[in-house]
Amino acid sequence: MSRIDELISQFAPSGVRHVELHQVASYSDTRVDAKELDETNFVGVDNLLPDKGGKTDANYEPNTDRLTAYAPGDVLLGNIRPYLKKVWLATNSGGCSGDVLAIRIREDERPALIPKFLYYVLSSDTFFAYNMQNAKGAKMPRGSKSAILKYVVPIPPVEVQREIVRVLDSFSALEAELEAELEARRRQYAYYCHYLLTFPEDVPRVPLDKVCSRVTSGGTPSTLHPEYYGGDIPWVRTSEVDYKPIYATEITITEEGLRKSSAKWIPARSVIVAMIGATAGKAAFNEVDVTTNQNCCNLIVDPEKAHYKFVYYWLCREYATLRGLAPGAVPIINAGKIKQFHLPLPSLAEQQRVVDILDKLSAFVTDPSSGLPAELSARRTQYEYYRDKLLTFEEASV
Repeated sequence: MSRIDELISQFAPSGVRHVELHQVASYSDTRVDAKELDETNFVGVDNLLPDKGGKTDANYEPNTDRLTAYAPGDVLLGNIRPYLKKVWLATNSGGCSGDVLAIRIREDERPALIPKFLYYVLSSDTFFAYNMQNAKGAKMPRGSKSAILKYVVPIPPVEVQREIVRVLDSFSALEAELEAELEARRRQYAYYCHYLLTFPEDVPRVPLDKVCSRVTSGGTPSTLHPEYYGGDIPWVRTSEVDYKPIYATEITITEEGLRKSSAKWIPARSVIVAMIGATAGKAAFNEVDVTTNQNCCNLIVDPEKAHYKFVYYWLCREYATLRGLAPGAVPIINAGKIKQFHLPLPSLAEQQRVVDILDKLSAFVTDPSSGLPAELSARRTQYEYYRDKLLTFEEASV
């Protein structure tokens, strides 16, 4: 029997009290002037981090003079797109925008409910699934404030709450250590990427199209014809071009969709550069034959002239320069500029040497099946399992 089981047997042998959230907590009813806030204590929905990542400092100011105040121990929830799972346990006082809900334990319930225990309950996947089920709106769903207050929460004895918080905190600490190590490895990878791809002036520089047998873009089958979609042909969108290999795509098209659009087959081991949108300037490479939309610049690299991964790693290194080719709120990089973008061209043997080293370093920080990413994923899965298990109690009979 675990320590928690022992505590439940001792302090709640007949089961645990379950109540609707409004019986133990409410939304903050206090206010604060915007002039009293700065980037460290103003919380808008944009500086709450997704996937329960807490918060970061704000980079914009409040747009109202008076805001909802929050206090240490309040649980702050992002109320737009609940599926983003934005939640933070406040460690200081401040103010939040109208799109952030500040949930505060009622004064008379504070002796029986630990704030961090409530935070863990409201950061569970079970809660977020409930919140999404009751959300309103299709394109920009919002959580229902009334439904949130009806969410049923367990209130075990405080001795049990403390032990659960201790266990879950230990999981969180281990995950934070792994994340810190992974970030250090990422910096190491970035350093070697820059170091290995820095060449003396006598190494020739050539435009990208000089090392390619073809440079193409793609096309989008008409969405008025649903029969053009759902086939066996992988179809890459710019959102999937994000510094990683492409083995499969979120959307597929049919042979008819391929014939009746500008989409065309791109052979495996090509390099794809996003030309428009949030990923403009980012690169990927495909390990299977694919098609793409018209916003991808597809570099079919000639293996007798360059290694496709050498081209890929070079473009990753030069992202800032590529992105600079598309100033403006909606970035658009002309394919002609990409084709004329220069890269150093050492011997194929040297390219292979660089690729071999960077492949190993890259796998260690990006491959979800090995290295730190795999360990971190396993720890997160373990954490989610134990959190759900630890927060499930037999309900006390009335």
